[in-house]
Amino acid sequence: MSVRTVITGMGVATPHGLDITDFWAATRVGKSAIGPVTRFDVSGYPARLGGEIRGFTAAEHLPGRLVPQTDRVTQLALVAADRAFKDARLDPHDVPADDMGVVTAVTAGGAAFVQDEMRKLFSRGSRHVSAYQSFAWFNAVNSGQISIRHGLRGPTGVLVSEQAGGLDALAQARRRLRKGSALMAAGGFDAPIHPLGWAAELAGGRLSTSGDPERAYLPFDAAARGHVPGEGGALLIVEREDAARARGARAPYAEIAGHAATLDPRPGSGRPPGLRRAIELALADAAADARDVDVVFADSAATARLDREEADALTAVFGPYGVPVTAPKTMIGRLQAGGSAVDVATAVLSIREGLIPPSIHVRPSPDHRLDLVTGQARTASVHTALVLARGAGGFNSALVVRALD
Repeated sequence: MSVRTVITGMGVATPHGLDITDFWAATRVGKSAIGPVTRFDVSGYPARLGGEIRGFTAAEHLPGRLVPQTDRVTQLALVAADRAFKDARLDPHDVPADDMGVVTAVTAGGAAFVQDEMRKLFSRGSRHVSAYQSFAWFNAVNSGQISIRHGLRGPTGVLVSEQAGGLDALAQARRRLRKGSALMAAGGFDAPIHPLGWAAELAGGRLSTSGDPERAYLPFDAAARGHVPGEGGALLIVEREDAARARGARAPYAEIAGHAATLDPRPGSGRPPGLRRAIELALADAAADARDVDVVFADSAATARLDREEADALTAVFGPYGVPVTAPKTMIGRLQAGGSAVDVATAVLSIREGLIPPSIHVRPSPDHRLDLVTGQARTASVHTALVLARGAGGFNSALVVRALD
C-alpha cells in the first residue's frame, strides 16, 4: 500500500489578502475583489478590470536585500511560502535539507521586472540595467528563491502549463514524495497586472472587456465573454503521511488522493477534448468513482466553447446536475498558474468547514445542465473534492482532494 500524500500547511497571496483566515472569510461569503486596475494606466486598453492584491508592499514582509532582486510574482511566492511553513508549524531547519524540495508553476516568470529593465536599457543605456535581470525574469526563479530562503536542497523544479500549472506542480510533488522525499513545497503563482502581461493576455483573446465588475467574469452564463485576470497564488506544504507523523505534525488538512493530466488534440482534428479523460483518470488514481465526489471546483474559462467543453465533460462523468459545481475564482479573477493552486486551498477549507463557496454574479445557463452553486455558500458534507484546471494550449489537469479518515 502506498504512503499517502497529505497537506500540512497552506499559504496564499490573493486579492482577498495574504492570510489564509482572511482569504477564507471573504471567499465563504462571496465577497468580490474585482475592480478597476490601479497598478498601471489601463485607459488605453479594452480590458480594464482585474483582481489586484491591494496594499502589498514587499519590504513589509521580506528582507530588504531581497526586494530589489525580485519581481512581484516572486515576492508573492516568498510571502506565501513563509506563511505555509508557519501554518505547518515547521521550521525547515528541523528536517534534513536533502529530504525537502520545492516545485512551483508559473506562466510568464518575472515579466514586470523584464519590462522595467528593458525600459532602462532603451532609455538610459545598458549600464543602468540591474544585474538581477540575469535571473529575476526566469521561470524557475520562484522555486529557486524559496529553496534558498528555506534551505530546501531536495528535488526542485518548475512547470509551465498556464492555469493547469498549480495542479501539475502538486502532482509532481506527490510523485517526488513517493520516490522518497519527506516534504515538498508546491503550488503556483503569477502576477500579470502590468503592461507587458496585459498585452500578452489580450493577445490570447480570452479577456473580458466588460467595464462592470458584476458582469465581467461569468463562467457558464449565457453572457460569458471571457475572464478577468488576477494576481497571486498559493503554496502548499505536502508530506508523506509517515514523515509528518514522525516529526509530530498536527493533524493534516487533507490528502491529495489522485491526479491526471491530458492534452487536447489539435484544433480541427475532430477528436474530443481531453478534460473528461483527465477526470476519469484522476478518479481512478484516487480509487474513487463519480458518486464519491461531493463538489467540483471548475476551471471556469468563461468562453462559450470552453464552458461547453467543461460542462459536457462534467455531465458525461457525473450526469446532468449530478454534482455541485463552483467557481470561486469569480471573486478574485483568473490567476493563471496561481489559480488552480488557490482552488486546491479553497477545496481544503471547504472540506474542513463543510461549506461550498459560491460562484458570484453568475446566472447559469440551463443549456449546461450543471448544479452550479451561486449567490451564497451551500452547506454540505464535503469529503471529496475534484479540482479542474485547463491551460491555454490544451493542457488539462484534474486533482482529487480527500478528507482523512
